[in-house]
Amino acid sequence: MATIIDGKAIAAKIRNELTAAVVGLKARGVIPGLAVVLVGEDPASKVYVSMKEKACTDVGIFSAEHKLSVETSEAELLALIAKLNADPKIHGILVQLPLPKQINTEKVLEAISPDKDVDGFHPYNVGRLMVGKPTFQPCTPYGVMVMLKEIGFDLAGKSVVVVGRSNIVGKPVAMMCLQQHATVTICHSRTKNLADVVRSADVVIAAVGVPEMIKGDWIKEGAVVIDVGVNRVGEKKLVGDVEFAAAAARASAITPVPGGVGPMTITMLLYNTVESAKRR
Repeated sequence: MATIIDGKAIAAKIRNELTAAVVGLKARGVIPGLAVVLVGEDPASKVYVSMKEKACTDVGIFSAEHKLSVETSEAELLALIAKLNADPKIHGILVQLPLPKQINTEKVLEAISPDKDVDGFHPYNVGRLMVGKPTFQPCTPYGVMVMLKEIGFDLAGKSVVVVGRSNIVGKPVAMMCLQQHATVTICHSRTKNLADVVRSADVVIAAVGVPEMIKGDWIKEGAVVIDVGVNRVGEKKLVGDVEFAAAAARASAITPVPGGVGPMTITMLLYNTVESAKRR
């Protein structure tokens, strides 16, 4: 059976390090500050924002939450972002997605100062990642890379297959793996013979958002499996994008769902916020 990559334990280790770093910053008169903007009443977003607030409190980061109504105009949201960009107490700005239909998401993300873009979604930061000089890296892909490092896995020369091509996970994690000298293949809904491509991988990173789409017998013996997907099946059950039990019987290491990549996402958001405070 595969070794289970414990995202909770890795996240806890990093958060302990961040707590110590925040104490050091406060001794110099700097309190890391994160502004979280939530527009509307999306249930999943509200839960996620609540988790971020608690995580900030746990490591000593100042958290400023801005809850706006679902009728908020694009101009009002942009005005708030401009105010936060100019606020010296705020080192990171996160606008929770998705946004209501009357607001242009791309325009909002581009309005956030690249120096406070702790989500790593601004085109400036995306561009720096592309040329191998990252400032802020997207939190979920960053968490994946930290997990691979924590288990001592060297990507150099390995074959990595990323299933999913989103701007949030698929594309950036592929670029990060490439910068670690892996040979990377990005797959998606139009990839032919997907099972055969996955079977060639030393590392499979699943980020497609389809419950158990990656079957266990697609996994090469000894491969490492990173499952980014979180899919609700029925009332309470959460599953990933990978058929866990069957994949675990073949893989050398695998992330569970829940308890794998999920805890790392918020942790890397905290990390980026602390790094921003250090720079400023």
